[in-house]
Amino acid sequence: MLPTPQEFRSLYRLAVPVVVVQLGLMLMGVVDTVMVGRLSAEALGAVALGNLFFFTIAVIGWGTLMALDPVVAQAVGARDEPAIARGLQRGIILAGMVAVPTMLGLLPVALALRAMGQPAELIPDASRYIYIIIPGILPFYLFISFRQTLQALERIAPIVKAIVAANLLNALLNWSFIYGNAGAPAMGVAGAALATTISRFGLAAAVLYAGWDVLGPRLRPWRPESMDPRALRRMIRIGLPIGAQMFFEYGVFALVGALMGRIGTLAVGGHQIALNLSAIVFMVPQGIGAAAAVLVGQAIGAQDLPLARRSALGSVLLGGGFMAGAALLFLLIPGTLAGLYTTDPRVMAIAASLIVLGGFFAVFDGLQAVCIGILRGIGDTRGPVAISMVGYWLIGMPVSVLLGFPLGLGPDGLWWGLVIGLAVTAAVLLIRVQVRLRTALRRIVIDPAPAPKGL
Repeated sequence: MLPTPQEFRSLYRLAVPVVVVQLGLMLMGVVDTVMVGRLSAEALGAVALGNLFFFTIAVIGWGTLMALDPVVAQAVGARDEPAIARGLQRGIILAGMVAVPTMLGLLPVALALRAMGQPAELIPDASRYIYIIIPGILPFYLFISFRQTLQALERIAPIVKAIVAANLLNALLNWSFIYGNAGAPAMGVAGAALATTISRFGLAAAVLYAGWDVLGPRLRPWRPESMDPRALRRMIRIGLPIGAQMFFEYGVFALVGALMGRIGTLAVGGHQIALNLSAIVFMVPQGIGAAAAVLVGQAIGAQDLPLARRSALGSVLLGGGFMAGAALLFLLIPGTLAGLYTTDPRVMAIAASLIVLGGFFAVFDGLQAVCIGILRGIGDTRGPVAISMVGYWLIGMPVSVLLGFPLGLGPDGLWWGLVIGLAVTAAVLLIRVQVRLRTALRRIVIDPAPAPKGL
């Protein structure tokens, strides 16, 4: 059954600001890329490698914190205020827990890039970029915890305000630190990293300040049961598969980026441009998927399965429809889009060819993002891990390597593997959503009710 007009409006009202938030987060990376790209192809490639390595490692902790989606959203639907507060407080604890291994995982960046055969001229700047952004890990994870809680409560305005402030700060600091303006030394790639780190501290502080009327009452008083190791383990069991799924998804793009490095610096730059554009439009279905996680989770918490089904269907239609339009744009003006990032005709030619292929996989990418959001709202976080593993790594990656190297298609061949992997993943995830929504769905239990006294 199709969503009612009122339900479509509810989805739209939540999805649009969430998409704005997703685009705002992405814009920080886009600004870094564009401003560094004006220096040289080598600077662009170094930032590309640095970001690929950073998100490959950091995405596991990021995904683990997204356990807050089903936990808090279902508590909101059930009108369980204590569970909402416990979820937020545990999110802060988990942010600290996952920050430590993430920081340690980023330290051997130079060794990892050399082992992957990346261009020697890019490794020093890419490593320096990583070392400078490591201190921003904890505030970035704290922002994720605050954001997921606010989204589940459908309070998006504080997040939007924080994103706008952080983007303005990031652009100003990039202008100053990269090029040596306003009395600062010209730091190039290192300047972009420093701007990112400072902006992430500002982002966490800004969202906490802007959302204090919502977050404050749920942070005070601190609940001792929020420290319950058993409950934290349950949260990790929900969130870690999300992190694993995100790792498999992001990791395949990162590995393709690393393989581009074996082809050459120009290929890395062209890949980064095409990937950046694809990631920008991907923020829309990812935002719709986040809205779907909230609405489906709330419906399950309220024990309204028909509403959960209608919210899921509306999300699929909205996300798939948008990505169809994005695909058309990529197919029609790839050269113009590539020219927004670079003036180097060699990099532009590679990027334009890959942008066309990005148009082929756009719809599949959007559908899988929305489906994962729906399943996250249900609390089904383990199924997508296996599906992503098969689609991306057992099917997509072997095709990428085969077409890219033995068959000699180069960058285009590597991206054709992404197209095929995404198509398979999206199809299987759609089937899983249909199957899960036909079954009885229950709220996730983090804190079991105590047994009645006398038993």
